[in-house]
Amino acid sequence: MFYKILVFIHIFSAILGMGPGFVLSLIGKSAKTITELRHAYKIKNRVHIFVMIGGTALLVSGLLMGAINTSLFRMGWYNVSLFLFLLALAIGPIVLSPISKPLKAKIEAHEGEEIPEEYIREGKRLVFYENIESFIFLVIIALMILKPF
Repeated sequence: MFYKILVFIHIFSAILGMGPGFVLSLIGKSAKTITELRHAYKIKNRVHIFVMIGGTALLVSGLLMGAINTSLFRMGWYNVSLFLFLLALAIGPIVLSPISKPLKAKIEAHEGEEIPEEYIREGKRLVFYENIESFIFLVIIALMILKPF
């Protein structure tokens, strides 16, 4: 019974955490002014809270299921999914934060309404890495559904 509850939590966490994560890179794309861009970053920060809570619950519930059903640790799909999840988690502080924090600071400090060219260039770089992270999560979802090996 406890295992079934963990499966429910795991699936619910995937929806709560990964679902909103797929739209994070799209939120700022339609901004035409600095004011809109600032607002987009506020929305992204709020949505990211769901991603963090869901992602944490996803990891914990997945590991608990592995602790209960240790045969999972001998299955390739489970191990690859776990590795990819940890890799995606590492992308945040190692790749995304060093790009996004200075970008946010520049946006906050910028005067005027025109979006600077530097932001557009760095913003595209940020979206590129966010899309890589989203692709990793799609692979993980496929592995969880198909369990191919």
